[in-house]
Amino acid sequence: MKLISACKDIFNQLESVVEHITQEDFTKEVDTLNYSTIGQHIRHTLEFFTCLAHHHTQGIVNYDKRDHDRMIESDKTIAGALIKDLYDFIDQNPKDTQLVLEANYSMVNEEPISIGTTYFRELAYNIEHAIHHMAIIKIGLKEVAPYVPIPAHFGVAVSTIRYQDGTAC
Repeated sequence: MKLISACKDIFNQLESVVEHITQEDFTKEVDTLNYSTIGQHIRHTLEFFTCLAHHHTQGIVNYDKRDHDRMIESDKTIAGALIKDLYDFIDQNPKDTQLVLEANYSMVNEEPISIGTTYFRELAYNIEHAIHHMAIIKIGLKEVAPYVPIPAHFGVAVSTIRYQDGTAC
């Protein structure tokens, strides 16, 4: 299944960065990223997958209710362990199911809206979301940790890679 493979590829790329970056640079504020850290962007990316993993069996996913776990963004060992857990989750859940996405796009109304979706659609969303943040992470790595080997297509959408290679659909 291509979605499962794409998720695993993202996790492998993130794991490579986490393995190579020093703990100090993982938590260093990056001027170019409005003083956020590589760790914060990795935590944010992983927590969307974690939210889906923890709630997909209940049939409702709400990314607004993710944990914002500071341990993930402040300890690269914890981030690396979470990546391995998410890899296992993706491996063990290869089937599509119906879900409801709850979201609140209002600053004044506290009631979320409910949108019909599926597990695979949410995996696709998480892939796109991860690629976006990986592009941001790449900018930060070049500033604070240029020694980290960045995988060739890190933070680049597959459609862009195909277009650049002249194989776009």
